[in-house]
Amino acid sequence: MISKSYSITDARQIVVAADDQPRHVYLQIVGNSTVYVGGADVTSSLGVPYEKHSSPHTVFVPTNQTLYAVCATAVTETLRVLTPDLD
Repeated sequence: MISKSYSITDARQIVVAADDQPRHVYLQIVGNSTVYVGGADVTSSLGVPYEKHSSPHTVFVPTNQTLYAVCATAVTETLRVLTPDLD
């Protein structure tokens, strides 16, 4: 497994890069703000919202797909991501 931590802002960023293998990844929000995830067009209006939770959220990322994250305007949140090391 590979653990990473991201500082998510209102600027969309990649949190899980595309791979030639499908995988389940785990997301955990550290603070109390909402993080929105989705594709390259993710915004706080279009993304799937994730909020702080005591256990990680499981997300399935299909083959050759990328997962992006963003917060609302003027918000910064820490997002921890755990991905399998398939290579």
